Amino acid sequence: MKNILLIGGSYGIGLAIAKELQYECKIFIAARTNELSSDLNITYIPFDATLDEFDTSKIPAVLDGLVYCPGSINLRPFKGIKPETFESDLNLNFISLVKVIQSVLPNLIASEQSSIVLFSSVAASMGMPFHTSVAASKGAIEGFAKAFAAEYAPKIRVNVIAPSLTDTPLAEKFLNNDVKKEKSAERHPLKRFGRPEDLAQMAQFLLSDKSSWITGQIFHVDGGMSTLLV
Repeated sequence: MKNILLIGGSYGIGLAIAKELQYECKIFIAARTNELSSDLNITYIPFDATLDEFDTSKIPAVLDGLVYCPGSINLRPFKGIKPETFESDLNLNFISLVKVIQSVLPNLIASEQSSIVLFSSVAASMGMPFHTSVAASKGAIEGFAKAFAAEYAPKIRVNVIAPSLTDTPLAEKFLNNDVKKEKSAERHPLKRFGRPEDLAQMAQFLLSDKSSWITGQIFHVDGGMSTLLV
């Protein structure tokens, strides 16, 4: 049974991933708060990605998978964004990710072949107004993932999921009424916004042996937004 570490997996997409994997893997969730149901077969580790140094004594010596879930959605005109906001987004989305990977790297290398799954955004590849901060930090993830995948192949696989707007607590203000939901759905060629399960099932695949010949890829799970004009 594989050992999988989720950073920030107590709700939203991370929790959906945990639910998909809990019967086939040993799941460790490192997050700021424990909002997990007692029915879930998951080990919780208190951890704030922006403040804490990850304590590897809390996880097994062999780590077969890592998923970094924390993220931000700061959408506003560029002229109104302070440099501190760019720094904050970069720290949460990317710098903290790097620190976690460096901490658990020996554990990942100890696996026969481990898999890292990271999250970007459709905004990293599309020019979208008011997305400068999030696009910059998520773009850093995509560049990092390809370089890291090249450096650590074949021992560690690294892939990125780039979703469009997904119905999670992080995106609540964009989907908090029927009008917003309808408009968001219409923007996507598949005529709906994302569900946590859409991303969780892709992450499950990328963590599994079924994807053992896939690394260094950006997967756009976005309802067709990034490639289709309809």
